[in-house]
Amino acid sequence: MTAIAETTPWLSWSFSPLVLAGATVAIAFFFHGFRRLRRRGRADLAPWSRAALFVTGVGITVFALVGPIDTVGEEYLQSVHMLQHVLVADLGIALTLVAVRGPLAVFFLPRSLLVPLAHTRWLRRALAFVLRPSVSYLVWVGTVVVWHVPAAYEGALTSPVVHSLEHVSFVVAGLLVWTQIVDPTGHHRLTVGERAGYVALLFWTGQILAYVIAFAAEPLYDTYADQAERLLGLSAITDQKLSAVVMIVEQTLTLGVAFVLLYRQASARRAPGSPEHVG
Repeated sequence: MTAIAETTPWLSWSFSPLVLAGATVAIAFFFHGFRRLRRRGRADLAPWSRAALFVTGVGITVFALVGPIDTVGEEYLQSVHMLQHVLVADLGIALTLVAVRGPLAVFFLPRSLLVPLAHTRWLRRALAFVLRPSVSYLVWVGTVVVWHVPAAYEGALTSPVVHSLEHVSFVVAGLLVWTQIVDPTGHHRLTVGERAGYVALLFWTGQILAYVIAFAAEPLYDTYADQAERLLGLSAITDQKLSAVVMIVEQTLTLGVAFVLLYRQASARRAPGSPEHVG
């Protein structure tokens, strides 16, 4: 019975109609634009590698929200809950935005939907405001910090509605900052060099939170501290430190790759003989 109890959470899947419906709509929109570009003879702008990247990003997000990670993270291990957050707010979103950069971003929404939205003045103003680099950063920082305050964190663990709100806020915050980094529509709100600096700012902001969690002397969240059953034999404080490691490693990989690519791009533009350098 003990072995079954220990392995069951790792096999637990949840059925979330909203998550599955959202993923289905996103994939449908992507392939609508994907087909339109290819039918116009621009397969170079819509290669199958982009489709694979987009589906992978959506798949990672869906898995994080309905797979065993959700159950284990909510009920047993803080480190797995942290893994869920970084997959939803970073990796999944980063892959989908990289997949749609360029003309695919313009063709993502059907024209019948894009035109009315583009003519909605309040929506344009709201997007223009939240997509200011400084505002996007502050929304991201506020989201990450607020949801790690013990009262809010525990509230998300005990209330399905609050937990869903937490996930939505992480998706929104992730979309905002990764839009600044990837610049999928080519708005050039930031130069390439500034985007690299933006990545560095996000990384070090995240590290501050990770260090607070890692070096806390006592467990921060009662839900994990009071667990009678310790999955993987991890103590509450060890699990908490591991959650900080998860955050550090994931951000090192995602933001680290973004920084290297942007730095190389900025260096290439400054190189003698490049169009930007000549201009």
